[in-house]
Amino acid sequence: MAEKTNPSFVGMSSKGDAVLGRVQLAPEVLEVIIGIATNEVEGVATTKGNFATGVAEKFGKVFHGKGVKTDWLDDKLIIDVYCVVQYGYSIPAVATDIQKQIRQTVFNMTSLETKEVNVHITGIDFETPAETE
Repeated sequence: MAEKTNPSFVGMSSKGDAVLGRVQLAPEVLEVIIGIATNEVEGVATTKGNFATGVAEKFGKVFHGKGVKTDWLDDKLIIDVYCVVQYGYSIPAVATDIQKQIRQTVFNMTSLETKEVNVHITGIDFETPAETE
């Protein structure tokens, strides 16, 4: 199995002779940033995790990076997001908003340019508010 290699330097290169060191960003941190950015978009019900994250969330643990997959291809960041959209929202509009939000947030927080942001809509949330008696 091929080992993933992620760039270890995030941010602008040093100017002149002022070399301060390098900044390393764990892939999990990037996934959390992307997950939070996705959930801030209006119309997104939730991101889709796996069975293990679902069980852990039942016990109160919150996974902000669930439903997010990052990959590096030729030193370019490719992001896949799996999410559920709330009923009544335009899926193309929500997907476009997710792409814009992720690109902007990742660039603002890490100075990384994204090559692709792929949005996978895995379902629609039909949940209605509980009726009060």
